[in-house]
Amino acid sequence: MNTPTYLVDTSIFIFRAWFALPDTLTCPRGQPVNAVVGFMNFVRTLMREERPERIAFAFDESLGRHYRQSIYPPYKAHRPPAPEALKRQFLLCRELLDACGLTTLSSREFEADDLIGTLADRERRAGRAVILATGDKDLAQLVHDGDLWWDPRRNRRLDPDGIRKLLGVRPDQVADQLALAGDKVDNIPGIPGVGMSTAARLLRRTDTLEALLTDIPAVGHMPIRGARRLMALIETHQDTVRLARRLTGIHCGIPLPDGLDLRPGPGDEDRWHSLHGELGLAGTPTARPLSL
Repeated sequence: MNTPTYLVDTSIFIFRAWFALPDTLTCPRGQPVNAVVGFMNFVRTLMREERPERIAFAFDESLGRHYRQSIYPPYKAHRPPAPEALKRQFLLCRELLDACGLTTLSSREFEADDLIGTLADRERRAGRAVILATGDKDLAQLVHDGDLWWDPRRNRRLDPDGIRKLLGVRPDQVADQLALAGDKVDNIPGIPGVGMSTAARLLRRTDTLEALLTDIPAVGHMPIRGARRLMALIETHQDTVRLARRLTGIHCGIPLPDGLDLRPGPGDEDRWHSLHGELGLAGTPTARPLSL
C-alpha cells in the first residue's frame, strides 16, 4: 500500500509562529524573523518525525483577487491586511522550503484550500491516501476513507468518523453545514440563529443541503425545537444559503503546474545557507539542513 501524501495548509502554521514568538527575534538588519524561525522549526519536526515520502506546502498568494471575491465581494473583506513584516516572512518561508527541495505552490485565482483539494483528488486517483496538516475545519470536507485531518498543535488526527464526532456530520456534508451556519472567520453569510449544531441536525435528517431546500415545508414537521421558526428562516434566507454554498465548497479540479513532483528533492544547500546567513539564523536549529 502506498504511504500517505502530506498536504500542508501553510498559512495557519506561519500565523501560529508569528503570534507564538516575539517580534524582537530579528535578523542582522533589524527585521523580525519570528514567523520564519517558528515555521521552519515546525517543518523540521514534521520532516523528522513523519518522514513523508510525498509532501506539498500550499500558500495563499492573494486575499483580494481570487474567484470567491467575484462571487461575493465581502468574502474575507473584513480581515485587516497582513503587516508588511509578516508578508516578508511568508516569502522567506517559501524561499526556505524551495531551498530545502520541498514542493510549494500557490495560485492567483484560487486559495490554498482549492490547491490542497485538487492535490488530494490527484493523489487518491493514484491510490494514495492524504494527511491534511491544518487546523481549519473547512478542510474536513476533503477527508475520505483512509485520509486524516491532522492538527499537529493539538496532536489531533481525525478520520471520517472522527470528523463526524467532532462536527456532527460526515465530511461530504461539511460544506453544506457551513453554508447553513455561515462562517464568521471568512465572512460567509448563513441563516441567522442557525449554528453548526442546528445545521448538523438538519443535515442528519435531509442528508444534503439541496434536499433540504427542495422541501423546506418538511422542516416544520421535524422533531427539532423551534421547527416552524426554522422553516420560516430557511424559506426567507434560502438564496443566501445557496450563495454561501458556492463559497464553502472546495474546488478539486483546478489547474496544477505541469510535472509537479511531491517527492522531497535535494534542494539547494548553498541557497539554504545563504538565506540563513542573511537572516542571522546560523546559530539556530533551523540552520541545519532538514533530514529528508
